[in-house]
Amino acid sequence: MAPKFDPNEVKVVYLRQVGGEVGASSVLAPKVGPLGMSPKKIGDDIAKSTQAWKGLRVTVKLTIQNRQAKVDVVPNATTLIIKELKEPPRDRKKVKNIKHSGNISKDAIMRIAREMRFKSMAKEFKGTVKEMLGTANAVGCTVDGKKPTQLQAEIDSGEWDIPDE
Repeated sequence: MAPKFDPNEVKVVYLRQVGGEVGASSVLAPKVGPLGMSPKKIGDDIAKSTQAWKGLRVTVKLTIQNRQAKVDVVPNATTLIIKELKEPPRDRKKVKNIKHSGNISKDAIMRIAREMRFKSMAKEFKGTVKEMLGTANAVGCTVDGKKPTQLQAEIDSGEWDIPDE
C-alpha cells in the first residue's frame, strides 16, 4: 500500500511547455498522476499562466502542496531573447525551422543577463553577458547590428566595458 499522504509536503516539478497551449496529458500524467492530481486541470493552469509567452517553449515550475499546484514560469536565455525580438506568435503546426534574424539592443542583452544571473555559472557579470551573447548567436539574431561574437571579442579586449551588475 502507498504511504500516507502528507498535506504539508511540498513537491516541485519542472516541465518544458509551449506557452499559452494546453500540454498533452500524456506528458503531464506520469509527473503529476502519482501526486494525486488531474493532468487536464494542471494543463489548463499552465496554459492560463503562460499566456504572455504564447508560442514559445518555456520551463514551468509546478509547486505542489496539499494537492494544489502553483505555476511559475522559470525564464531561460533563449526564450527571453526570442521574446525581446517581438516576433508575432507562430503556428507551430504550420511554420517549422524558423530563423530569428532580428536585431536587439545592448541594453536588452544587459537586462536579460541581469534576469539570468541567478542561473549563470560565470564568476563575474561580464561572463553572464557573454553567455547571453552566445545564446543570441545560437538563436541567429544580431545585437545593435553586430554579430554577437564580435561583441564577445570587444568585451575580451576591453572596448565594451561591462559594469559589475
